[in-house]
Amino acid sequence: MPETDLSLLIRAAEQAGDIACRYSGPEAQKWEKPGGAGPVTEADLAVNEMLSEVLLKARPDYGWLSEESEDTETRLDHDRLFIIDPIDGTRSFAEGSRTWAHSLAIAEDGEITAAVIYLPQRDLMYCAARGQGATRNGAKIRVSTQADLNMANVLAARPVQDPKHWQNGQVPGFNRSHRPSLAYRMARVADAGYDAMLTLRPSWEWDIAAGDLILREAGGCCSDRFGGELRYNNPHPTLNGVIAAPPRLHDQLIIALDPQSPGLRPL
Repeated sequence: MPETDLSLLIRAAEQAGDIACRYSGPEAQKWEKPGGAGPVTEADLAVNEMLSEVLLKARPDYGWLSEESEDTETRLDHDRLFIIDPIDGTRSFAEGSRTWAHSLAIAEDGEITAAVIYLPQRDLMYCAARGQGATRNGAKIRVSTQADLNMANVLAARPVQDPKHWQNGQVPGFNRSHRPSLAYRMARVADAGYDAMLTLRPSWEWDIAAGDLILREAGGCCSDRFGGELRYNNPHPTLNGVIAAPPRLHDQLIIALDPQSPGLRPL
Protein backbone atom coordinates (compact mmCIF):
# COMPACT_ATOMS: atom_id res chain seq x y z
CA MET A 1 0.00 0.00 0.00
CA PRO A 2 1.39 3.45 -0.89
CA GLU A 3 2.60 5.59 2.01
CA THR A 4 0.07 8.28 2.94
CA ASP A 5 1.12 11.91 3.19
CA LEU A 6 0.67 11.82 6.95
CA SER A 7 2.73 8.65 7.36
CA LEU A 8 5.45 10.26 5.26
CA LEU A 9 5.49 13.36 7.48
CA ILE A 10 5.64 11.25 10.64
CA ARG A 11 8.57 9.24 9.30
CA ALA A 12 10.40 12.40 8.26
CA ALA A 13 9.72 14.12 11.60
CA GLU A 14 11.17 11.16 13.50
CA GLN A 15 14.31 11.33 11.36
CA ALA A 16 14.49 15.07 11.97
CA GLY A 17 14.38 14.48 15.70
CA ASP A 18 17.20 11.96 15.48
CA ILE A 19 19.37 14.50 13.66
CA ALA A 20 18.57 17.52 15.83
CA CYS A 21 19.15 15.62 19.07
CA ARG A 22 22.71 14.81 18.01
CA TYR A 23 23.53 18.46 18.54
CA SER A 24 23.95 20.18 21.88
CA GLY A 25 22.03 23.39 21.33
CA PRO A 26 24.38 25.79 23.14
CA GLU A 27 27.41 24.23 21.45
CA ALA A 28 25.95 24.08 17.93
CA GLN A 29 27.33 26.60 15.48
CA LYS A 30 24.96 29.54 15.20
CA TRP A 31 24.61 32.49 12.84
CA GLU A 32 22.31 35.50 12.69
CA LYS A 33 20.30 35.75 9.49
CA PRO A 34 20.47 38.98 7.48
CA GLY A 35 17.93 41.71 8.17
CA GLY A 36 17.30 40.73 11.77
CA ALA A 37 15.50 37.53 10.74
CA GLY A 38 16.77 35.67 13.79
CA PRO A 39 19.26 32.88 14.41
CA VAL A 40 19.95 29.68 12.50
CA THR A 41 22.10 26.80 13.70
CA GLU A 42 23.92 23.97 12.00
CA ALA A 43 21.17 21.69 13.32
CA ASP A 44 18.49 23.66 11.44
CA LEU A 45 20.46 23.28 8.22
CA ALA A 46 21.17 19.57 8.73
CA VAL A 47 17.51 18.84 9.42
CA ASN A 48 16.40 20.92 6.44
CA GLU A 49 18.78 19.09 4.10
CA MET A 50 17.48 15.70 5.21
CA LEU A 51 13.83 16.74 4.99
CA SER A 52 14.17 18.14 1.49
CA GLU A 53 15.89 14.95 0.33
CA VAL A 54 13.44 12.53 1.97
CA LEU A 55 10.21 14.39 1.29
CA LEU A 56 10.87 15.47 -2.27
CA LYS A 57 12.17 12.03 -3.18
CA ALA A 58 8.87 10.58 -1.98
CA ARG A 59 6.75 13.31 -3.62
CA PRO A 60 8.77 14.80 -6.50
CA ASP A 61 5.70 16.57 -7.90
CA TYR A 62 5.16 18.61 -4.71
CA GLY A 63 6.47 22.14 -4.25
CA TRP A 64 8.74 23.21 -1.39
CA LEU A 65 8.60 26.04 1.14
CA SER A 66 10.94 25.95 4.13
CA GLU A 67 12.32 28.55 6.48
CA GLU A 68 15.84 27.34 5.76
CA SER A 69 15.62 27.06 1.96
CA GLU A 70 15.83 29.90 -0.53
CA ASP A 71 12.28 30.61 -1.66
CA THR A 72 11.53 30.57 -5.37
CA GLU A 73 8.42 31.32 -7.39
CA THR A 74 8.39 27.78 -8.79
CA ARG A 75 6.43 26.59 -5.74
CA LEU A 76 3.48 28.69 -6.95
CA ASP A 77 3.19 26.36 -9.95
CA HIS A 78 2.39 23.38 -7.68
CA ASP A 79 -1.07 22.48 -6.43
CA ARG A 80 0.53 20.62 -3.51
CA LEU A 81 3.59 21.59 -1.54
CA PHE A 82 5.49 20.91 1.66
CA ILE A 83 5.58 23.74 4.21
CA ILE A 84 8.42 23.10 6.62
CA ASP A 85 10.05 24.65 9.67
CA PRO A 86 13.04 22.38 10.38
CA ILE A 87 13.30 23.69 13.95
CA ASP A 88 10.58 26.01 15.20
CA GLY A 89 12.00 27.76 18.24
CA THR A 90 15.61 27.93 17.09
CA ARG A 91 16.49 30.49 19.75
CA SER A 92 15.13 28.12 22.39
CA PHE A 93 17.08 25.23 20.86
CA ALA A 94 20.29 27.26 20.88
CA GLU A 95 19.78 28.12 24.55
CA GLY A 96 19.52 24.45 25.47
CA SER A 97 15.78 24.39 26.13
CA ARG A 98 13.64 21.37 25.21
CA THR A 99 10.74 23.48 23.93
CA TRP A 100 11.39 23.46 20.19
CA ALA A 101 9.62 21.54 17.46
CA HIS A 102 9.80 20.17 13.96
CA SER A 103 6.80 21.53 12.04
CA LEU A 104 5.84 19.72 8.82
CA ALA A 105 2.75 20.26 6.70
CA ILE A 106 1.36 19.63 3.24
CA ALA A 107 -0.92 22.14 1.53
CA GLU A 108 -3.21 21.47 -1.40
CA ASP A 109 -4.77 24.40 -3.25
CA GLY A 110 -4.03 26.66 -0.29
CA GLU A 111 -5.42 24.39 2.45
CA ILE A 112 -3.45 22.19 4.83
CA THR A 113 -4.21 18.49 4.36
CA ALA A 114 -1.62 16.72 6.55
CA ALA A 115 0.44 17.99 9.47
CA VAL A 116 2.91 16.93 12.14
CA ILE A 117 4.42 18.84 15.06
CA TYR A 118 7.13 16.83 16.81
CA LEU A 119 8.99 17.78 19.99
CA PRO A 120 11.59 15.01 20.27
CA GLN A 121 13.00 16.14 23.61
CA ARG A 122 9.52 16.18 25.13
CA ASP A 123 8.43 12.96 23.41
CA LEU A 124 5.38 14.69 21.91
CA MET A 125 4.07 13.92 18.43
CA TYR A 126 1.00 15.83 17.25
CA CYS A 127 -0.58 14.67 13.99
CA ALA A 128 -3.58 15.40 11.80
CA ALA A 129 -4.94 14.60 8.36
CA ARG A 130 -7.87 16.49 6.89
CA GLY A 131 -11.16 15.00 8.04
CA GLN A 132 -9.51 12.41 10.29
CA GLY A 133 -9.16 14.23 13.61
CA ALA A 134 -6.02 15.12 15.54
CA THR A 135 -3.83 13.06 17.84
CA ARG A 136 -1.07 13.44 20.40
CA ASN A 137 1.13 10.36 20.66
CA GLY A 138 -1.62 8.39 18.95
CA ALA A 139 -4.49 9.44 21.25
CA LYS A 140 -7.31 11.67 20.02
CA ILE A 141 -7.25 15.25 21.30
CA ARG A 142 -9.87 18.00 21.56
CA VAL A 143 -9.73 21.70 22.37
CA SER A 144 -10.89 22.91 25.77
CA THR A 145 -14.49 23.64 26.74
CA GLN A 146 -13.65 27.02 28.29
CA ALA A 147 -16.20 29.56 27.11
CA ASP A 148 -15.28 32.67 29.15
CA LEU A 149 -12.42 34.74 27.75
CA ASN A 150 -11.79 36.41 31.10
CA MET A 151 -11.17 32.99 32.67
CA ALA A 152 -9.12 31.57 29.79
CA ASN A 153 -5.47 30.55 29.81
CA VAL A 154 -4.02 32.15 26.68
CA LEU A 155 -0.62 31.73 25.03
CA ALA A 156 0.56 35.11 23.73
CA ALA A 157 3.58 37.40 23.82
CA ARG A 158 3.53 40.23 26.35
CA PRO A 159 2.88 43.05 23.80
CA VAL A 160 -0.55 41.53 23.04
CA GLN A 161 -1.75 42.96 26.37
CA ASP A 162 -1.13 46.56 25.24
CA PRO A 163 -4.53 48.33 25.47
CA LYS A 164 -4.07 49.78 21.97
CA HIS A 165 -4.89 46.35 20.50
CA TRP A 166 -8.29 46.06 22.18
CA GLN A 167 -11.66 47.73 21.71
CA ASN A 168 -11.86 50.89 23.85
CA GLY A 169 -8.52 49.95 25.39
CA GLN A 170 -10.18 47.21 27.45
CA VAL A 171 -7.80 44.27 27.78
CA PRO A 172 -9.63 41.05 28.70
CA GLY A 173 -8.68 39.48 32.02
CA PHE A 174 -7.36 36.23 30.62
CA ASN A 175 -4.27 34.57 32.12
CA ARG A 176 -1.32 35.00 29.76
CA SER A 177 1.51 32.51 29.29
CA HIS A 178 4.14 32.11 26.59
CA ARG A 179 6.06 29.39 24.75
CA PRO A 180 8.86 30.11 22.25
CA SER A 181 7.54 27.91 19.43
CA LEU A 182 4.42 29.07 17.58
CA ALA A 183 3.80 25.51 16.41
CA TYR A 184 3.93 24.23 19.99
CA ARG A 185 1.60 26.98 21.18
CA MET A 186 -1.00 25.89 18.64
CA ALA A 187 -0.55 22.24 19.57
CA ARG A 188 -1.10 23.06 23.24
CA VAL A 189 -4.41 24.68 22.39
CA ALA A 190 -5.34 21.64 20.30
CA ASP A 191 -4.78 19.30 23.25
CA ALA A 192 -6.59 21.62 25.72
CA GLY A 193 -3.40 22.37 27.64
CA TYR A 194 -4.31 26.02 27.03
CA ASP A 195 -7.56 27.59 25.95
CA ALA A 196 -6.35 29.89 23.16
CA MET A 197 -3.34 31.45 21.49
CA LEU A 198 -2.89 34.59 19.49
CA THR A 199 -0.21 36.57 17.78
CA LEU A 200 -0.88 39.94 16.18
CA ARG A 201 2.29 40.16 14.15
CA PRO A 202 2.53 38.87 10.57
CA SER A 203 3.44 35.19 10.77
CA TRP A 204 5.41 33.00 8.40
CA GLU A 205 3.41 30.16 6.87
CA TRP A 206 5.94 27.55 8.06
CA ASP A 207 5.40 28.58 11.69
CA ILE A 208 1.65 27.96 11.68
CA ALA A 209 0.69 25.63 8.81
CA ALA A 210 0.93 22.37 10.77
CA GLY A 211 -0.67 23.84 13.89
CA ASP A 212 -3.57 25.21 11.87
CA LEU A 213 -4.76 21.78 10.73
CA ILE A 214 -4.04 20.02 14.03
CA LEU A 215 -6.03 22.62 15.94
CA ARG A 216 -8.98 22.61 13.53
CA GLU A 217 -9.09 18.81 13.49
CA ALA A 218 -9.22 18.99 17.30
CA GLY A 219 -12.40 21.07 17.05
CA GLY A 220 -10.92 24.56 17.24
CA CYS A 221 -11.07 27.62 15.01
CA CYS A 222 -8.00 29.18 13.43
CA SER A 223 -7.97 32.48 11.55
CA ASP A 224 -5.90 35.57 10.95
CA ARG A 225 -6.15 38.39 13.50
CA PHE A 226 -9.26 39.78 11.78
CA GLY A 227 -11.08 36.44 11.59
CA GLY A 228 -10.14 35.79 7.97
CA GLU A 229 -9.47 32.32 6.58
CA LEU A 230 -5.87 31.16 6.51
CA ARG A 231 -4.68 30.26 3.01
CA TYR A 232 -1.23 28.96 2.13
CA ASN A 233 1.34 29.10 -0.67
CA ASN A 234 1.04 32.86 -0.99
CA PRO A 235 3.58 34.73 -3.15
CA HIS A 236 4.91 36.32 0.05
CA PRO A 237 4.50 33.45 2.52
CA THR A 238 3.11 35.34 5.49
CA LEU A 239 -0.31 35.55 7.12
CA ASN A 240 -1.78 38.46 9.05
CA GLY A 241 -1.41 37.13 12.57
CA VAL A 242 -3.16 34.12 14.10
CA ILE A 243 -6.06 33.58 16.50
CA ALA A 244 -6.57 29.94 17.53
CA ALA A 245 -9.17 28.84 20.06
CA PRO A 246 -12.35 26.84 20.64
CA PRO A 247 -15.19 28.39 18.59
CA ARG A 248 -16.79 30.43 21.39
CA LEU A 249 -13.50 31.85 22.63
CA HIS A 250 -12.42 32.56 19.05
CA ASP A 251 -15.56 34.64 18.52
CA GLN A 252 -14.94 36.54 21.77
CA LEU A 253 -11.36 37.34 20.79
CA ILE A 254 -12.42 38.67 17.39
CA ILE A 255 -15.02 40.90 19.02
CA ALA A 256 -12.65 42.13 21.74
CA LEU A 257 -9.72 42.98 19.46
CA ASP A 258 -9.63 46.40 17.85
CA PRO A 259 -9.59 45.95 14.04
CA GLN A 260 -7.97 49.40 13.73
CA SER A 261 -5.00 48.37 15.87
CA PRO A 262 -1.70 48.87 14.02
CA GLY A 263 -0.59 45.38 15.01
CA LEU A 264 2.96 44.50 15.94
CA ARG A 265 6.29 44.80 14.18
CA PRO A 266 6.23 43.11 10.73
CA LEU A 267 8.52 40.19 10.04
